[in-house]
Amino acid sequence: MSSSCSTAARQRVVEDHPKHSLLMVGNFLSESFGTRSVCDDLSMRLRSRGWPVLTTSDRLFRPARLLDMLGTCWLHRRQYDVTIVDVYSGAAFRWAETVCQLLRHIGKPHILTLHGGGLPEFSRTRRRRVGRLLRTASAVTTPSRYLQTEMRPYCHDLQLVPNPLDVGIYRFRERTRAMPRLVWLRKFHNLYNPSLGPRVVAILKDSFPDLQLTMNGPDKGDGSLAAAQRTAEELKVAHHVRFRGSVPAQEVPSQLESGDIFLNTASVDNTPVSVLEAMASGLCIVSTNVGGIPYLLEHEHDSLLVPPGDPGAMAAAIRRILTEPALARRLSANARRKACSFDWSKILPQWERLLRVVAATRRKST
Repeated sequence: MSSSCSTAARQRVVEDHPKHSLLMVGNFLSESFGTRSVCDDLSMRLRSRGWPVLTTSDRLFRPARLLDMLGTCWLHRRQYDVTIVDVYSGAAFRWAETVCQLLRHIGKPHILTLHGGGLPEFSRTRRRRVGRLLRTASAVTTPSRYLQTEMRPYCHDLQLVPNPLDVGIYRFRERTRAMPRLVWLRKFHNLYNPSLGPRVVAILKDSFPDLQLTMNGPDKGDGSLAAAQRTAEELKVAHHVRFRGSVPAQEVPSQLESGDIFLNTASVDNTPVSVLEAMASGLCIVSTNVGGIPYLLEHEHDSLLVPPGDPGAMAAAIRRILTEPALARRLSANARRKACSFDWSKILPQWERLLRVVAATRRKST
C-alpha cells in the first residue's frame, strides 16, 4: 500500500467509475446528542450519491465504542473496499491507531481525516507516534488550512477537504442594522469557554437593556454548562441569557435567523461548522482569534476577531456592530459570500474523487 506521506496519488480518475463500498469510522452520535457531525452528514451525502456506506460507532460508552469500531472492521471486512477514519487528539487518537492496525492487518486501504484544534499541540509531544500513524494511510485529509499548515511536519501531502454545509437551507438576511440579539451555538465544554458569554453580557447590559443572548448546545458533562449558568446568576444577567440545550439539526437555521450577532468564545478551535452556519445565515461574527479561526475568518472583512478569554474585547466588538451599520452590513454580506464556497455541491465531488483514487491505487497494488 502506498503512503500518502511519501507519494501523492494524483492520477486522473474517470468520473463514471463504479462506486466502491465504504466504511466510515468515527463518532456517529447524532441520535444521542441531537447534533449532527460532519461524518454523519458525509455518510448521508455519499449514500444519496449511490455509495454503499457502513458506519461505526454510535455507542455512547467509550470502551464499547472502540470495541464496536474494531468489531465492525473485522466482521464486515468483505463488505467494504475503502475506510475513512476520523483522527482526534487525546484518547481518541489511540482509537484511530488501534483501528488502523487492524485495517493494515486485513489489507484495507484507509483515509485519515484530521480534526480538532487541539491536534497540533497533542502532536508536538508525540511526533514519532503521529508520523507513524499518518504514514499508514493511503491519503490524509484536513478540513482547514490551519491543520494543513500545523500538521505538515508529520505528513507533507495533506489534502485540504473543507467541512461542508448545505448553504441553501440557511436563509440569508443581511444585517443592515444589527439588533442586540446574540446567538451562541456549541457543545457546552470547557474548550469552548461558554462562561465568557454571560461575562460579555454583563458589560453590555446597561448600554443595551434589551440585549439577549441565547446559548444552544448539548451538555458534555464537564461542568461548563453549570459554570455558565452560575456566572449568569452571579453577574445578575440571568434574565438576559437563555440556555436552550440541544437544538435539532433541522431547527438550527431558524434559530440562527432569529439572531443578528454570533458569538464564538472558544479557547481552542479549528473550523467549527457552527461558525460556517452562522456565516451562511448572514450573522455578524464575533470570534476569539484562536487555532484555525484566523485561517477561516478575516478581521474587519467578514468578522471581528478578539483575544481569547477577554470579555472586554468581545463586548467592544459587539458594541461596534450595534452602533456601526456599515460595519454590520459588510460583515454580514462577506460572511455569506465566503460560506457559499463551503457548499456540499463543491465539497462532495472532492470526496468522491479521492475515494476513487484510493480504490484505484489499491487495485493496482494487489
